[in-house]
Amino acid sequence: MEDHLTKPKSFGAVLDQTFRISKNNFSTFFMIMLIVVGPIVLLDALISLLAGSSFFRDVAGGGSFFEQLSNTIDDSLYGTTSLAEDLGALLIGLATIVLYPIAQAAVIYAIEAIRNHEEFTAGSVIKEAFSRFWPIFASSLLFGVIVFGMVFVPVLVISAITAIGALVNPIAGVVIFIVLFLAIGSVIAYFLTRWSLYLPAVAFEPCAPGLGRSWNLTRKNFWRTFGLIVVIGAITIIISVVFDLLGTALLGYSVLYSIIINIVTIITTMFFSVGYALIYFDLKQRNDGDDLMEMIESYESPNE
Repeated sequence: MEDHLTKPKSFGAVLDQTFRISKNNFSTFFMIMLIVVGPIVLLDALISLLAGSSFFRDVAGGGSFFEQLSNTIDDSLYGTTSLAEDLGALLIGLATIVLYPIAQAAVIYAIEAIRNHEEFTAGSVIKEAFSRFWPIFASSLLFGVIVFGMVFVPVLVISAITAIGALVNPIAGVVIFIVLFLAIGSVIAYFLTRWSLYLPAVAFEPCAPGLGRSWNLTRKNFWRTFGLIVVIGAITIIISVVFDLLGTALLGYSVLYSIIINIVTIITTMFFSVGYALIYFDLKQRNDGDDLMEMIESYESPNE
């Protein structure tokens, strides 16, 4: 095994390896993601076609380009949808919850094979990921529920308290909102970061839902883990937003737009999964090393 993949790495080294490994193995990683989540892309395109969307360009009317763009976005946000479209969106959402964690796990298995200089194919790592289907699915579902609860409930509380404060004094309402947002947001960020490595933990270790293992791995490495997740996540979000804006401006909400956005999502998820895996392996190396030193110290201490 190569030192640069098996030794603890600096913050910058993790980012550098994320870009390098993603570039060197792009076709294989993309194929892994496409095989697993490709049906979602096809299903989304089919639903859009059946709903009457144009294949190449579907924009609202308007006198100028910017007016058309504005009307298209407004129709998407405030326009009515049919029961079939709502059911299709629900089906796509459920498929996303089920298949995307499996695709990420398959990429993580591929990173492990690269670290160990082992041969692998897209099919072999996908098969390995599906062998842990139920632990991965159940753990991802639980983590999703936790994220929803930790975001939705505080939003309601902050909104209610801010509204009451604003009725008394508008400036006080703004101050209350900022203070509560920063305080509660910090708590949420802390716990979600400490639990964020549940997926690779479940994939490689006999644990589910993996929250406890993730908590132990991030011990003494919160800020480092938080920073890496924020930077890698920000890169993927920026790429997604840029393509979303360009796609909406040029194609509207057409079938071709949905296909392009889904492919961009596959690529950004692939990139994030590579960085996600490297963070896990790096923390595992650091954590196991710390445990080893503690064992050595405890063994030597009686002789002192």
